[in-house]
Amino acid sequence: MSNVAISVKGVKKSFKGKEVLKGVGFEVQRGEIFALLGSNGAGKTTTVNILSTLMKPDGGEAAICGFDVQRQPDHVRQSISLTGQFAALDSMLTGRENLMMIAKLRGVSNPAQVADHLLVRFSLTDAANRRVDTYSGGMKRRIDIAMSLIGTPEVIFLDEPTTGLDPKARIEVWDTVKKLAGGGTTILLTTQYLEEAEQLADRIAILNDGKIITTGTLAELKKMFPPAKVEYIEKRPTLEEIFLAIIGKKEEM
Repeated sequence: MSNVAISVKGVKKSFKGKEVLKGVGFEVQRGEIFALLGSNGAGKTTTVNILSTLMKPDGGEAAICGFDVQRQPDHVRQSISLTGQFAALDSMLTGRENLMMIAKLRGVSNPAQVADHLLVRFSLTDAANRRVDTYSGGMKRRIDIAMSLIGTPEVIFLDEPTTGLDPKARIEVWDTVKKLAGGGTTILLTTQYLEEAEQLADRIAILNDGKIITTGTLAELKKMFPPAKVEYIEKRPTLEEIFLAIIGKKEEM
């Protein structure tokens, strides 16, 4: 079995004559948290929509767990789960009822047991029988991510998972994602928050103006940053400084 969970080569996509993806390519290893980092409009959600079979690319190829996203979409869908930018919950149902509904839709044999296990795993047992519309933003996001685990998908796409959350809720979601990765799930995370990529990702790809500018670990990206000036204390560059320096360098070329 190949160790590559996600393979993307030369993927292109245009809308109304405007090129949004200009030959995007990267690989994600099994069990890795891979962050696609870029500002609004960089093409992050378009990339996720193509990889999750919601949208067809205009060119290039992509595969999930060895299945081609265009030629084998059903196999791809069985291998993945997608959590979009906004929690996909039925606010009239309780947390447990939301989980059980998804378990039944996915044909899981023991929905109640699966729901209870996920409620424990995501520290939501105390809120299990409350309606979801009473949950905080962080709790809604946690139950949303818990729902995405039903059916044990090999790859999870988290598209801007902490958009609109306050700092406390954001940290709750980060802790949830770290637990997920600890269980061996492959995670592709899109984010515009530099700190989020820094906190969570094993490797980071910087997507700017429809192209991947560079890919690497945080340590590798830091090497691309100009050496620190030797002052009283050596100043280590933040990911934000690295990101802006790399984008600036490319735009000058």
